[in-house]
Amino acid sequence: MVNTDIGIITAFVVYLAVMLSIGALYYRKTHNVSDYILGSRGLNKYVASLSAEASDMSGWLLIGLPGLAYVSGMQAGWVALGLILGTFLNWKLVAKRLRIYTQSAGDSLTLPEFFKNRFEDKSDIIGGICAIFILIFFLLYTSAQFVSTGKLFNTVFGIDYTTALLIGSLIVVVYTFIGGFMAVCWTDFFQGLLMLFAILVVPIAAVGLLGGPVATIDSINAVNPNLLNPFTGVDGTPLTAIAIISLMAWGLGYFGQPHILVRFMAIRDPKEIAHARTVAMIWVILSLTAAVAIGLVGKVFLSQPLVGSASETVFMVMTDQIFFSFLAGIILCGILAAIMSTASSQLLVTSSAVSEDLYRTYLRPHASEKEGIWVSRISVLVAAIIAIILGLNPDSLVYGIVSYAWAGFGAAFGPALLMALFWRRMTKAGALAGIISGGVTVLIWKQLNLFGLYEIVPGFIIALVAIYVVSIITPAPDSSIVTVFDDVEMADKNSN
Repeated sequence: MVNTDIGIITAFVVYLAVMLSIGALYYRKTHNVSDYILGSRGLNKYVASLSAEASDMSGWLLIGLPGLAYVSGMQAGWVALGLILGTFLNWKLVAKRLRIYTQSAGDSLTLPEFFKNRFEDKSDIIGGICAIFILIFFLLYTSAQFVSTGKLFNTVFGIDYTTALLIGSLIVVVYTFIGGFMAVCWTDFFQGLLMLFAILVVPIAAVGLLGGPVATIDSINAVNPNLLNPFTGVDGTPLTAIAIISLMAWGLGYFGQPHILVRFMAIRDPKEIAHARTVAMIWVILSLTAAVAIGLVGKVFLSQPLVGSASETVFMVMTDQIFFSFLAGIILCGILAAIMSTASSQLLVTSSAVSEDLYRTYLRPHASEKEGIWVSRISVLVAAIIAIILGLNPDSLVYGIVSYAWAGFGAAFGPALLMALFWRRMTKAGALAGIISGGVTVLIWKQLNLFGLYEIVPGFIIALVAIYVVSIITPAPDSSIVTVFDDVEMADKNSN
C-alpha cells in the first residue's frame, strides 16, 4: 500500500529542493575540470570534516550497521570501534601529508594521478590500473547506496522496490551531474548535520519511551543477554580471535577510500586539518555509537520482529512508530542524506577516474577543459546505470555489499598510499605490485571465504609485503622523486 502521508512527503520535497538548489548554484561556478573534480582546493575545515565523514558513512550508517546490531547485538560494536580508530589514524597520519604531497606532485587531482606523479610514471600504467580498480569497486559501492534508496522509499512510501530504486538513483545522479565536487561537499556538510540529528534522536526517543536506560537494558537482557556481550554471538558461542579481528579490520579500509581521501586533497589550508580532525572525530564517535544503539534498542522496541534483509529497515520502522509525520519525514531524510552524500562522492570519483585517468591519458591527452567536464558528467550517468542494474535485487544486504567494496579499496590503495607518503625508497614497481596484489587478493579471498577472515586483512598484509619486497629488489627511485619526497616531508614539519 502506498503511503500518502502529506507531512513525510512535504519533508522529502523540501529537503530535495534544497539539495538540488545547491547543485544548480555550483553548476554556474564550475569552469574547469579542477573545479568539477576537486573544487580548486577550496574546502574550509568544517565542510571538509563533515563532508569526509558524511561521504564515508553512507546509507550503511543508518541501514547496514543498525541492521547488523539488530541481528548480532554488540558484535557490531567491534566494527564501530575499528572505524573510530581508522578514522582517527586517517586524519592524523594521512590527511595533511596527502594534501601537501598531491599539490607538490604535479598538482594531482585524483588518487591515480597522485600515484602517477609520485613515481614519475611516464608510461601511465599505474594510473590506468588504479582507475580499473576504482571502476570495479565503486560500481559495487554505489550499487549499495542505490539499494539503500530502494529500501528507503519502499519502506516509507510503499513504492515498488524497483521504482523506488530508480527514483532515489535519479535524485543522486541529477545533482552530482550538474554541480560537481563543491556541490557534493556543501550538500555533504548539511547532510552530515542532518544525519547526526537523525541518528541521535531516534534511539534517545525510543529509550525514553521504554522507561529509560536501565529499563531498556533490562528489556534487552530479558530478550537475550548475549545481545549485550561483545565477546559472544547471540547464541552464546564465544567470538573467536579471527571474528574480532575481522570486525575491527574495517578500520584498515580508511587509508584507501578515494572518496574520503579526495576531501583531504581539497582542504584549503593544511594547517586547518587539526581542527577538522576534532570535528570529524566527534561526529564519528556519536554517530557510530548511536547506530549500534538503534539496532539494540530496536530489538525490544519493535513488537514485530524483522527477519532477513528487513532487519536493515529497523531505523525506518522505529522512526515511523515514534514521530509524527513531518518530523518523521525530516528524520528519514537523514537516510537519504547519508545515501546521497556517499553515492554522489563515489560517482564523482568514478567519473574522474574515467575522464582524467583513462580518457585524457589514453584517448585525448589534449582534450579541452569543457570536453573534460562533459566526459566526467557522462561518466556519472554511465556508472549510475551500471550501479542501478547491480542493485536490482531487493534482498541485497547493504552491509555485505559495502564490506566487499570497502575491503577492495582498503587493500588495493591503503598500503600503497601509506608507503608512498612515508617511505622514500618505495618504487613504481613496488606501488604496482601492492595495488594489484591487494585488489586481486580481495577479489579471490571473497570467493573462497577462507577461515572466515574478512578479506581486507590478507589483502592489506599481502600488499604491504609486495610493496616492500619489490621496492627493495628494484632500482632505487630517481633523485628527482626523492627530492620531492624530502620537500614534502619538510613542508609537513613546517606546517605544524
